[in-house]
Amino acid sequence: DAIESDIDHLNAMTLSTVSKEGFPSSRVVLLKGFNNEGFTFYTNYQSRKGMELSENSNAALNFFWKEIERQVKINGAVEKTTEKDSDEYFAIRPRESQIGAWASHQSSILVSRNSLDERVKELQKQFEGQTIPRPPYWGGFILKPIYIEFWQGRPNRLHDRLAYTKKNSETWKIERLSP
Repeated sequence: DAIESDIDHLNAMTLSTVSKEGFPSSRVVLLKGFNNEGFTFYTNYQSRKGMELSENSNAALNFFWKEIERQVKINGAVEKTTEKDSDEYFAIRPRESQIGAWASHQSSILVSRNSLDERVKELQKQFEGQTIPRPPYWGGFILKPIYIEFWQGRPNRLHDRLAYTKKNSETWKIERLSP
């Protein structure tokens, strides 16, 4: 339904992680794939989210599509994707995004915007006429769900909520929740 509704940034999802000190952090990332195993996104492993996921693999995803009054919440643990999967996805990214992955030490303090722009120019020159390799600190995560909740808004605020809790590798327990 969301695809048919022509929603902008349909694959935008909120990713929530927790620091080793127990503080939650949320940001919007883009879903780049999903299958029976889970939900895949890519990032800098040395970024705040990458570091938090390496310290605590439990995470949550949230999709919200205002246009159709629907939300999907997903809880689970992440694992890094294979290097092959990360390489394949990196290779199809726009060249500017590939340069950006090399130029940005994501989440670190930046001296100035100018220093970042200069780094981009240096890398453009360095990789001119070449295929840009994936940085070793950049790749994918796949969130393997153990809980998925579907929410459908209703005008009277008596929303529909269905919760799926994973019982084993092939079975999900389905429950209707009060709004």
